[in-house]
Amino acid sequence: MFTVSSPALAWVVIFFSGSLEIVFSISMKFSDGYSRPFYSAVSVCSAVLSVWLVSTTLEILPIGTAYAVWAGIGAAGTALIGVLWLGEPATLMRFICIGAVVAGIVGLQLIGTA
Repeated sequence: MFTVSSPALAWVVIFFSGSLEIVFSISMKFSDGYSRPFYSAVSVCSAVLSVWLVSTTLEILPIGTAYAVWAGIGAAGTALIGVLWLGEPATLMRFICIGAVVAGIVGLQLIGTA
């Protein structure tokens, strides 16, 4: 079984797990209401793997910090992909809000387990 043994490894796992949240969200969109088997399978598998991975960090990191960073990576990353590759509106206010999420993620990582 996979064990996270240090704060540095926990942050790497959180980043990877948050990236899987992006895969989950984008593949969910392409699954067309879970009617397309390939994208549906990618969506479900990435969601399960993402949640499992974030759970492995909770012995090291505070749950509030871990969850906020994990969800923030997924939210900000999905929003950026929506703008950059899926033709969603690229407004200044949208980028300011995404920047606020990213600033929060960085801030939580800087305070670490304090």
